[in-house]
Amino acid sequence: MFCKNCGKEIDDKAEICPNCGVRVKGSSGAGDAPSAGFGVLGFFFPLIGLILYLVWKSDFPLKARSCGKGALIGVIVYVAFVILYVVAIFGIAGCIVASGGGY
Repeated sequence: MFCKNCGKEIDDKAEICPNCGVRVKGSSGAGDAPSAGFGVLGFFFPLIGLILYLVWKSDFPLKARSCGKGALIGVIVYVAFVILYVVAIFGIAGCIVASGGGY
């Protein structure tokens, strides 16, 4: 395999390039672990979760995945609530119109 930073050939099992000292892309960082906290952050603030996913996906893939999952679930839940809200509003409006305008 080749180093992503300097381009020199390195051992396939190497975690750090012996030529330039940069961490190899395939290995996870020292502080990388799945994080429920980042998942919750991504759920409540999907844009932040997406940004963290994009920034961390190569250096901290497990944390990035937690952020991405939280953001995706947050967006899905938000869209579901908007659809339910619109259906409820049209349902209430339909009942009012059907009953003669409510006056």
